[in-house]
Amino acid sequence: MEYTKLYNGIKIPMLGFGVFQIPNYDNAKQAVLTALKAGYRLIDTAQAYMNEKAVGDAIKESGIAREEIFITTKLWIQDFSYDKAIKATELSLERLGVDYIDLMLLHQPMGDYINAWKGLEKLYKDSKLKAIGMANCYPHVLADLCETFEIKPMINQVEMHPFFQQKLNLETMKEYDVIPEAWAPFNEGLNNFFSNSILTEIGKKYNKTAAQVALRWNIQRGVVVIPKSVHKDRIKQNFDIFDFTLSQEDMDKIASMDIGHSEIVNHFDPQFVKALHNHKF
Repeated sequence: MEYTKLYNGIKIPMLGFGVFQIPNYDNAKQAVLTALKAGYRLIDTAQAYMNEKAVGDAIKESGIAREEIFITTKLWIQDFSYDKAIKATELSLERLGVDYIDLMLLHQPMGDYINAWKGLEKLYKDSKLKAIGMANCYPHVLADLCETFEIKPMINQVEMHPFFQQKLNLETMKEYDVIPEAWAPFNEGLNNFFSNSILTEIGKKYNKTAAQVALRWNIQRGVVVIPKSVHKDRIKQNFDIFDFTLSQEDMDKIASMDIGHSEIVNHFDPQFVKALHNHKF
């Protein structure tokens, strides 16, 4: 496993396991147990995923020491105020069955995320949260947050893969010492991702799949990746990316794949923003 450090000195694995779209308790618990057995030590969940309890129970059942596992969860827009952020965090601690959370993110920079961030700052100072960050921040939003608050985000979790590389966002994160983290590192399979000719050809050189090449590419850019799967073989395969290094030529080939926008979501669409605000759980 490779690691990086947040600006406060906290160490985080470069590869984690995501549990998005696994709301079923048994399925989520089993997936996390499989991932932990395979060697993953970063588990990424969210209140909106409806599986924090399954994650916490799997971690307990695994027998792995709590301090060896980096737990990330996220607050949803409905809890974006100072008081609500603190109360919602207490609920996450309870569902996860832990005394502290390694990383708490605000899931979207929408609603009253300003006061929600102030709530996270207090929880961070009280050591309930070891690190705090944002998700889905585009460069101008991230820069504003970093220029405004006493405690800057330590991570910005955004969609990031060969088809949507977010170069300006990466540059902005580097300027403010914010660690980038990629959700949907496989573009959710869109654009024939797993059979893409460039990724597949590069993979042949290293005896790796297109998915493994994509994960390795992001890691070599300094991006933490959190692939998700419920299939045991793919969970293991996604972990098997630390025995090769892409050449600069290969990195440049992948850089040419960028289409400059998401094929999954459009955060600039007013109707999409409205839908996020109306999503309750």
